[in-house]
Amino acid sequence: MKPTPTMSDQGTIARTATAAVTAHAVHVPGADGDDALPGALRVPACSAEQAHELLGRKGLLGKDEATRLALCAVHRALGRPPRAPRPDHPADPATAVVVASNLGNTATVARIAAEARERGARSVSPLDAPTASSNVIAGAVAIWFRYGGPNLTLCSGATAGMDAIWLGCLLLRSGRAEQVVVVGVEPGDPVAAALHANRAGAVPGIPLRAAAACLVLRSAPAAPGAQAVLELSADPVDVGDGAPVKELGDTYGAAGVLRTALAVAELEPGGRTRVICGDRVDGGRELWVGRV
Repeated sequence: MKPTPTMSDQGTIARTATAAVTAHAVHVPGADGDDALPGALRVPACSAEQAHELLGRKGLLGKDEATRLALCAVHRALGRPPRAPRPDHPADPATAVVVASNLGNTATVARIAAEARERGARSVSPLDAPTASSNVIAGAVAIWFRYGGPNLTLCSGATAGMDAIWLGCLLLRSGRAEQVVVVGVEPGDPVAAALHANRAGAVPGIPLRAAAACLVLRSAPAAPGAQAVLELSADPVDVGDGAPVKELGDTYGAAGVLRTALAVAELEPGGRTRVICGDRVDGGRELWVGRV
């Protein structure tokens, strides 16, 4: 029989979390021509308008930029070939989806609000209602890839990506899921860019960058096919060198997932590195990536 954890043990459990990364991908349109960026970013990535080249055309009508980029990142993380047919099996209740995005569908919400203001609420199509939900990206990923577990979106500012990874770890540890698909994504449309530029934590001269990244998590350390192990701490950290990379731009809520996926891709076997995200207003979070 295992001993009952003491209060100090419980405090430690509550402030740390681990997970194994079994698959990962970054999807940053336009980064392939910039030699100043890490090699993993220089893999050609289609724009949201070209997402049909990777995903196929069926099902993309009406989906916003962030949703399309998120679908591309998950598609690539799962190693699916271009235009592969969408899964048609029953939804897997053991796989959860957690998305980090602060500005994902703000352009859609702004458009609907403008239409209602100018022509009245009756002018807004009922078909627009689902796309105005803040959880639309996570829902679209779950429906597209047939995931029936918990389905959540984090909109917690500059630490959202790391918060999403933490929440994924909690879902695994609590037994609510056996696998968690974590996605970080931000669009680059004019509405999102304007909102980002005017937030308190924005760094002058570093604009919002459309980007997506995906991590597939399972319980560590026994997950089959593990590529890396993540160790997270709930303690706040000084963002320090966690500021946006000027050459890449600010990926805002996607940054924690993107930087973690990059660390997994760039580390040599046996390597270990610290990943930080956040800003001076929203605070900072960190994790350690250990390459298997």
